[in-house]
Amino acid sequence: MGNSIRFRLWLAATISILVALAIAGVGLRYLFELNVERRVVSELTVDLNDLIGATNFAADGRLSVQATLADPRFSIPFSGHYWQVQDTGSGNLVRSRSLWDATLALPDHATNGELREIKEFKGPQGELTIAVERTIIDASGRSFRAVVAEDHQTVKESVDGYVRDLAPALILLAIALMAAFFIQITVGLAPLETLRVSVRNVIAQRTARLEVAAPSEVQPLADEINRLLDAQEKALARARSRATDLAHGLKTPLQVLSADIRALRKKGETELADEIEKSAGAIRRHVERELARARLAPGVSGKASCLVSDVAAGVIAVVKRTPSGKQLSFKLDVAENLTAPIDEGDLSEILGNLVENAARYAKSSVRVGASIAWDEVTVSVADDGPGIPDVDRESALSRGVQLDSKRGSSGLGLAIVSDIVEAYGGRLAMANADPGLAVAISLPRHS
Repeated sequence: MGNSIRFRLWLAATISILVALAIAGVGLRYLFELNVERRVVSELTVDLNDLIGATNFAADGRLSVQATLADPRFSIPFSGHYWQVQDTGSGNLVRSRSLWDATLALPDHATNGELREIKEFKGPQGELTIAVERTIIDASGRSFRAVVAEDHQTVKESVDGYVRDLAPALILLAIALMAAFFIQITVGLAPLETLRVSVRNVIAQRTARLEVAAPSEVQPLADEINRLLDAQEKALARARSRATDLAHGLKTPLQVLSADIRALRKKGETELADEIEKSAGAIRRHVERELARARLAPGVSGKASCLVSDVAAGVIAVVKRTPSGKQLSFKLDVAENLTAPIDEGDLSEILGNLVENAARYAKSSVRVGASIAWDEVTVSVADDGPGIPDVDRESALSRGVQLDSKRGSSGLGLAIVSDIVEAYGGRLAMANADPGLAVAISLPRHS
């Protein structure tokens, strides 16, 4: 999971969304608090103007408030809503019933007529309080200072309620944004998934090149992979050519060695002839194996296809003319229209080795069959011979192993078959029948 580009992008987007929404939540809370405080100050200003209008100096010079504010909270002790008027000259004080016997400790007063907001000062019980105040000077030069205050708790309660309502909305928004980012990332990485499928098709030999129309950011990668495939194909072609040249180049010296071996035997030097023949046989087996590999269809791909019945009939016709095949009956159990996903020459090489081996060991008959499943085609060759002991069955596929040297086998037939089947992504299986040996090759069908 940690190595997934999709997971990394989605994790980065999730963290970014959560951080951004957290910052937005803090900012919105702060802005809402400012607006609530602004509304409170506006309401307090209205109350302050009413209070100033109800305040005057009596005939004896004492400060008098002729009417109280209409809000009943000013009459409830310590309700959080207070007003206070103070004579700046004598210090005479008139206050709301809500202050009881306490006073509002205000900072230095403002100049004449100036409205001042005081957002943070201690109320009568030490609570944080918001207030507005104004100092008024009448025509005779006497002045008083009027103030209306409200407990900041009301602001806090409003903000807390807003945050409680805001939090679910931000959570839903975060979920919606994360889902949107996940969809966006999935759509954005879809070309890479298409490219991966194309590469898998090349590996599975369904196609020889990347057949994908990718976006401009991904197309250069696809082009580079196709160039790499081209270079690999050319290198394989050169390697096959060199292997073929080498194998053919060794055939002539081997023929000369065979003539020398016969000459040595005529002279009676059989021990030396046997040693040379043994070495020549090993070289010949390697040559035959490399020739079989070189004959593999270049650029094996899903486009290869052939009719199994036609190839099998041709192989059987050839083997029937061999000394071991003349005494046998051959049965071909293959539907006429059944095709196998393999080059015709490669299937001929496979069936040639399998049918020839079966004819060498069969007592009376050889059967060639084929079947098809939804994902693979299976071709089998069975004989009624002695079979292969369980302990020797695995080694029969090894390079140059001869289980029975008396019958003229080079020990390469099954190994060559295994190489070709492996090149097509298939598998080879052997099992003793009752009687005989059954060898089956399974080749994957192309989707």
